[in-house]
Amino acid sequence: MAYRDFATRARSIAQGDSDILACQTMHSTAQVMDCGVRVRDPVDSARFYLSANVVESRTSVIALVDSGRVALVRRTQDDMRKRLGVPQRRERSMWEWTKGRRFIRLNWRGGRDWRVISITLNDRDVMDRIARYRPARAPRPARKP
Repeated sequence: MAYRDFATRARSIAQGDSDILACQTMHSTAQVMDCGVRVRDPVDSARFYLSANVVESRTSVIALVDSGRVALVRRTQDDMRKRLGVPQRRERSMWEWTKGRRFIRLNWRGGRDWRVISITLNDRDVMDRIARYRPARAPRPARKP
């Protein structure tokens, strides 16, 4: 997704006038940035945090983060299975659906009766571009004989 499309959508579902989409660029380049805003689901008014990693004006990762009771995880799991099919279990508390170089990941963590849940949409083609902006490694000093 283009950054401009993400920003337009995020602003349209922001909770209120005080919740603005905030972005911070990488120290060495404006080509990489992280953005986030608190939003309200237009369907059921649930509040959650929406964020994105942007590389060269394209979103590489979009994340939705929420917290709630155990039932939230069950509802989300059921909804995602209905929409996306059977998930691959990557590790404890992590499901993933993959299509080519893109994937959707559902993670949950928590205690006895509460959970933090996140849904991330990832585009590996865009994520791979970030390597261009990593600082160069300092050369290793030559070994002494």
